Amino acid sequence: MSAVRIAVTVVSAAITVSRHPVVRAGVRAVVSNPKARETAIGVTRSAAYNAGVIARHIMGRRAP
Repeated sequence: MSAVRIAVTVVSAAITVSRHPVVRAGVRAVVSNPKARETAIGVTRSAAYNAGVIARHIMGRRAP
């Protein structure tokens, strides 16, 4: 499976999950609580950084 196809699949799944009412209620609860909001921001940044590290490792191995 190509990297583009995987990326499209992940984005499609994220959009589908984000439309679920329970997920929306959870997001509203986190946004209304400042401490939970800061924690969510930190976790999201950490996950994005780690995803970038993994992507660099994968793409680095495939590059000529």
